[in-house]
Amino acid sequence: MSDRLKDKVAIITGGTSGIGKSTAEVFVNEGATVVVAGRGEEDGNRIADRLGDSAHYIRCDVMKEDDISNLVDATVEKFGRVDCMFNNAGASSKGTLSDVTQEDFDYSMRLLVGSVVFGIKHASRVMKEQGSGCILNNSSIAAIRMNQGGYLYCAAKAAVTHLTKVAGLELGENGIRVNSISPGAVATPIFWGGSERARTLEHDDNERKMEKLLKNLAQATPLNQAGLAQDIAFAALYLASDEGAFVTCHDLVVDGGRTSCFYQRPVQ
Repeated sequence: MSDRLKDKVAIITGGTSGIGKSTAEVFVNEGATVVVAGRGEEDGNRIADRLGDSAHYIRCDVMKEDDISNLVDATVEKFGRVDCMFNNAGASSKGTLSDVTQEDFDYSMRLLVGSVVFGIKHASRVMKEQGSGCILNNSSIAAIRMNQGGYLYCAAKAAVTHLTKVAGLELGENGIRVNSISPGAVATPIFWGGSERARTLEHDDNERKMEKLLKNLAQATPLNQAGLAQDIAFAALYLASDEGAFVTCHDLVVDGGRTSCFYQRPVQ
């Protein structure tokens, strides 16, 4: 541990699995106090208990603005401040332009865009009073490249990347940095239905799916290796730490070179 986040308080939405869980682990290891936020109470409490006194679980459904507002308020009440807000929660969406429905659109935009908009809104009202803060948004290379996700997912992530820059411009005068991270194809259970689906499967089934996924992702990446949740967690660590103090309005691509490929076949 090098204490790169010593005395900092961070909120991580979608913190009960995948990238969020890995980021919580890295942040705590680097000296931060972390609020693990998500809908899965059992998973959230288990993670917080394992990480010790430096972690705390708060239930939050990022589809609801009131939940996000309450999450920020509860964090301030317990720890006195918010130094980093990682708007990480999300899920994949499938479908094409020809089969999209109003229900699909509403769900995807509320989950993938609305959660970021309101995460920024409520974290920044606290950070303005502090005169400092770092907001991170989980975007995706789907925002800029074909065959990286469904139609609505790509559109939503493009919105996240752009609103990051807009928010960064607005909040810079308050000492608040706003950046996004665009992962490439990172090996998490999102590829077979997310953490909720993974919990319904036997351990061996999840292991087999992960093994196959790691192989497929490696074949589709110039570095010939799959991206891992920890790769994104370390990118978040850089942006949240003092080392990233002069970085804002930026989208950090972490994809093993995938976006540099002229043609990219969809991951199976």
